[in-house]
Amino acid sequence: MSTAPRLIDLRTGDVNDLAGVVHIMNRAFDPRFGEAWSSAQCIGMLALQGVWLTLASEGNALVGFAMARAVAGDGELLLLAVEPERRGRGIGGTLLRSVIADARDKRAERLHLEMRAGNSALELYRAHGFTLVGQRRAYYRGLTGEAFDAHTYALPLID
Repeated sequence: MSTAPRLIDLRTGDVNDLAGVVHIMNRAFDPRFGEAWSSAQCIGMLALQGVWLTLASEGNALVGFAMARAVAGDGELLLLAVEPERRGRGIGGTLLRSVIADARDKRAERLHLEMRAGNSALELYRAHGFTLVGQRRAYYRGLTGEAFDAHTYALPLID
């Protein structure tokens, strides 16, 4: 018997949701790269102008989130993560489309994101129209000291 995917509910999150957000980050982001943020880093970011947190739930279970900001005409996707066992169900795409719509509503002219070269989420971003616009050589350091390039992608939000 197959189980149909459950409806994904989106809502705006706040600092009271950070325990669940950090839990998902720690499970979703490969620890070799040290990419997961701490609760303190998330609190600091949420305190800044133009930052918002979107949560995705299936029933009562938090299954993913996105954190983004829009300031002075520029949007930035800061974080996006989905529980590993729930990947491939469209949750990441649902979150990304919500961030894109919110950035447009906040009058952002483009949406940027930066990620480590080789990040498995690249196909999701390309499928939504993001293109490579920049690269920083050896920008990230993994936990073993190995260097990784940072790639910057952008999506125009106005015609």
